[in-house]
Amino acid sequence: MSDSILDRAASKPQPKKAKASRTWWKVHQWAGLKLSIFMSFILLTGTLATVSNEIDWLITPGARVDPGTVTGTTNWPAIAEQAAAAVPEDYQVTWISGPIDPWWAARVSVVDDKGRQRLLLAHPTTGAIQDSRSVITAQLILRRMHRHLFLPGWIGIPLVSALAIPLGISLVTSFVVYKRWWRGFLKPLRGRDARTWMGDFHRLAGVWTLWFTALMVVTSLWYLVESLGGYAPPAPQAEITSVTRSAPEIAADLSQSLAAAQEAQPGLRIEHIRFPSERSGAFVFQGQHRAILVRPRANTVWTDPASGEVRLIADGTDLSVHQRISEMADPLHFGTFGGIWTKLIWFVFGVLLTGLSISGAAIYALRIMKSQREEPSVASTTALSVAGMGRWAWFSLTLLALCVVFLAVTLQSLL
Repeated sequence: MSDSILDRAASKPQPKKAKASRTWWKVHQWAGLKLSIFMSFILLTGTLATVSNEIDWLITPGARVDPGTVTGTTNWPAIAEQAAAAVPEDYQVTWISGPIDPWWAARVSVVDDKGRQRLLLAHPTTGAIQDSRSVITAQLILRRMHRHLFLPGWIGIPLVSALAIPLGISLVTSFVVYKRWWRGFLKPLRGRDARTWMGDFHRLAGVWTLWFTALMVVTSLWYLVESLGGYAPPAPQAEITSVTRSAPEIAADLSQSLAAAQEAQPGLRIEHIRFPSERSGAFVFQGQHRAILVRPRANTVWTDPASGEVRLIADGTDLSVHQRISEMADPLHFGTFGGIWTKLIWFVFGVLLTGLSISGAAIYALRIMKSQREEPSVASTTALSVAGMGRWAWFSLTLLALCVVFLAVTLQSLL
């Protein structure tokens, strides 16, 4: 009698537990399926954007240099002088970026009096101009696709950043849906059938990308906060009146300003130099110093081109907490803080995360086909996946169509 009562008491919570587990599973499926077209596109473009500079290096011969011909630090004055001499009189040098890696050329932005921009690629030691090309690069296309779909920023950035919400839901629910997930790091992929293999891949990729997914969620949520008005206070800027001068004249002034900046901030590793413009008459030297995980703009020296006098110094270690978080977001999101090696790590995990999104939608379709004893194919799997997304599929496809339209408009304006 007592054993019977205990058995009934022990069995009561089971239906509730099963119902709760089923609810978690439905939430996980909904978050991963409904926006999977949009999510997969953003994850794919973000993955490629991580190595977008390297893609440009591969497809642009003028961007390459023999590391054996590079000596010492970047010869900024030589680059500036040769760039100024290489362009017509109506052009101005607007900025120079140093080589990303030893096998990279320096990049110089030049703009004519109508605002049309071109990029010059220069040898970092000799300053010799190796190539002149359009500003339309793989980096520009992939970064803008990933960041805001080429839509106006106030629309596109919140839309893309808001994907952190379903991605975060998928992350949290996965701990409940995947029982004893910590045992799954070394589980092999079984090739019994498409449904089994895809399920094994989804779980394996899921556990290996847990840290990466969490990082993408946190940084994307930060971008969402910024896009809704939570931008960090801007760094102070030196007010130096702009004076109209030719590109060779401005280039000739660079040496004394460069020397003054290096003396004022001896440890600054300069990566980028902004030239005097209509908005600011200053030379602006940016790079890395003592602070870690900050963009080059966090460490800046402003100088007066005419006198070479240092007008203002900004150090990344002096940033407020709000500013520091803002500066950390990009290096962590794209893995740029460790050079080529961290970018490759981010690329590999980005591929896995993209595969995780695609496989989740495929599992939904394969599960249906298995229950109906249908033979799976790419076409039928895709059709069932899209059908399962319902109206959200049209929402995603509309956004991608708008991306293509705005991409064409943007490229036309840059040509």
